[in-house]
Order: sequence, then structure tokens, then C-alpha cells
Amino acid sequence: MFEFRRELKRIFQPESLKDGLVAGDPSLLELLELTLLMNEAKAADVAAARIGADDRPARQLEAAAIWREIARRTGDAVALRKSAASAELACMGYGRDQRPQGWARARCEQASAAVLGAELFGDDGLNAAADIAFAEAQVAGKQTLSAALADLGRTTIEARTAMPTSARPETLEIAARFEPPCEALDIHGKRRPIGRLMAVQARTDRAEFLAACGIRLKDPHLLRMAVDGLTLILARVDRDYEPLSWARATTLRATTKAALCDLDGEVGVVAQVVDDLISVLEHVSLDHSPMDWARAQVALAGALQMVAEVGDSTPAFDQALKCLERALSVFDAQPALLERANALYRRASCLLRRAELTGTIEALDAAEAALRAELISLNPSADPVGWAVRQLNFARLYEAREDLSGPNPAARKSAAVALSAALDVFAEHGLRSLSDVALRGLERLKEPT
Repeated sequence: MFEFRRELKRIFQPESLKDGLVAGDPSLLELLELTLLMNEAKAADVAAARIGADDRPARQLEAAAIWREIARRTGDAVALRKSAASAELACMGYGRDQRPQGWARARCEQASAAVLGAELFGDDGLNAAADIAFAEAQVAGKQTLSAALADLGRTTIEARTAMPTSARPETLEIAARFEPPCEALDIHGKRRPIGRLMAVQARTDRAEFLAACGIRLKDPHLLRMAVDGLTLILARVDRDYEPLSWARATTLRATTKAALCDLDGEVGVVAQVVDDLISVLEHVSLDHSPMDWARAQVALAGALQMVAEVGDSTPAFDQALKCLERALSVFDAQPALLERANALYRRASCLLRRAELTGTIEALDAAEAALRAELISLNPSADPVGWAVRQLNFARLYEAREDLSGPNPAARKSAAVALSAALDVFAEHGLRSLSDVALRGLERLKEPT
């Protein structure tokens, strides 16, 4: 495997591949580490800008796909803007009336960049723009691959919009709509590997939707559907040749199994979850895909916290906190990331949970000191979401202190002020899950002591 990767590095050096093409097969992008992928993107830009370039819109479309993959792996807004700009140039080059099939494919790429932006930064306006673009591509693409991608894109947007609120019947109905475009991609995959890989990614999106709804609804059936779907995906994916698709599916299956274990009470499964996540971290490095690596760290932290709570193990809490610190070392490079806010909340929750299980005022004092140190070092105007997450954690700290020492009206008032301030920020930045946490906290404070 290592010899194979060294040979790839030799092949994909900028001087040996000047036109930014991955042997004509974009599915090979998964094999490239981030540095090589950056070189590939720059080479693709050069190829698209060259005077006399052969089919310039096609080169621009290839560049857009590579920059989008960089943005997916790093959370970098600049790379995402480059992807969107290249896709827009490709749309203009193809022309809706002159080359409608190429235009539809470029419009799908433009919409995919918007969907990724909404996923990374929580901007619902990007989802709305993407849905319009996919609808236009669906009409222009007719019965081609572009039409299947557009159908899939619109279903994905619908799923993500419905994720916080959908009941079980609606969830199953939306999940079923993923299959027809996936089958169309499977057929395309018989001719080109990228079609099969797109189908794998789409089915992973469906499993993620089922898992998220299953966790919210506490529905074991939905969680088992997600696990079964991911198991079928992993049976079709080669982790040596498709390492990132394998890592994403494996991480998602592990977290879904952990959620199912939490509902069923089968704590023995957690050890297998931890082993699966460690195998992901061993196979996908920080240099290969920082975001996938960081997500696996967050998932491992969640599993270790479950181990800690079942066994009342302080070392397991410590290991979970270290995993979250490692994840934040990646997320902190892009402060606007939704996942950064969630990781900050989970780290503080882990710290506070450890103090709660210890059951002493001294442990809560230590947790409060750590939170205050973070808050002092923070610039609220530069990082309002980080500030709001810490306010949310302070409110939980006040609640925990009241549970240990008895009713405290002053602590309740401080918690209410912190939660209200946090809620305003979360609502402004479209952070629905954290807004829900803050609202639930305010409702608890209204309950009589």
C-alpha cells in the first residue's frame, strides 16, 4: 500500500501532470493527500486558463470539482468560492441553449458547492439557491446523468430541511426517494467509476438522514435501517482505493451503533464502536483529510464518554476530552464552521458531566475555572458563536451547581441571562440544534424548584 501511494505521488507531481486531469477519472481524487490535491487544483486552473485549451468549460468543470473536494476536506471558504466561480464560468462557457447537457452538469456542480456551503456554515439561503439550480439542471439534463444528480441534490436538500422536524412516515418517504437516482448512478458507474462513487456518497447521505431522525425520535427502527444501509455500502467500498468514502461510512455506522446502543442498553457494543473509530483514524490521516479525521475524533469522543459514564471512568473522560481537543485543532482554522460550535459544546458538556458524576463542588469549581479561562481569552466580536456556546455551558454549570447545593435564585437568574444571550446568537447564525438546547434549558429554569 505504501509503495502504491509513493508511486501516486510521483505520478501526480505538478511537473508530470500539467493539465490537472486525474487520468481522466475524478474518482481517483480520494487517493490524493491534501497537498497533492492542492497541486491538482492549481494545475486544473492552469489548464482551464491556457490559451487554446481543449474544451475550456470541461476543464473549468473539472477544476470546480477539485476545489469543492478541497473545501469538503478542509472547511475552507476560499476553496469553496473558487469551486463556485469555476462552475459558474463553465455554465457560461457551455451555454444553456448551445450545449444543454454540459450546462446542466455545470449547474449541478454549482449547486453542489452551495449545498456544501450550507452544510459547513449553516446558511439556509445557500440551500434555497441550490434547489433552484438543481431544478434548472433537471429540466435541461432531461434523462441524462445530470438529471439524476439534480434529482438527488433536491432530495438531499429536502432531507436536510426535514431532519429537525420530520416524523417517522415522512422520514421513510424521503429516504425512499433517494433510490431511483442512486440506481441511475449505478448504471452510469458501469461505464465510469465516478458514477458508482457518487451512488455510494448519496446512499451515505440517506443513511445519515435516517440516523439523525432516528436519534431525534429515539426510533430504533430508523437507526437499524441506517446501520443496515451503511453495512451494504461498506461491502461495496474498497478502503484502500476509496479511503474517504470508507471512512465516512464507517464513522457514521459507528456513531449510529452507539446511538442504538444508548437506546437498547447494550453497552457491550460500545467497545466495537471504539475499535471501528480507531481503525478510521489509523487509516485516514490528518494530512489526507483534516475534516474527516476531525469528525472521527468527535465520534470517538462520544463513544469514550459512553464508556466513561457506564464504568464511572475518569480516564475515559480524559481521553474523550483529548479527542475533542484534537478535533478543535482542525475546526478552529475555520471559526464559522457549524461543527466547531458543536465540538465546543460537546467538550464543555464532557467536562461538566465528569464533574457531575464526581458529585463534588470542587469538581464543579474546576470546570468553572476552565470555562472562565476560555471565556477571558475569547474575543466575542470575532467569534460570537464560540462566545454563545460558552454561555450555554455556563448555564448548564449553574444548573449542576444548584442540583448539588440546593435552590439558588441568583444562579437561576444568571443561567437564564446566559441562555437568552446564547439563543440570540444561535438564532442569528442558523444553529438550530444549539438553539433547541438553549430553549430546553430556559424551559427547565421555568419549572418550580
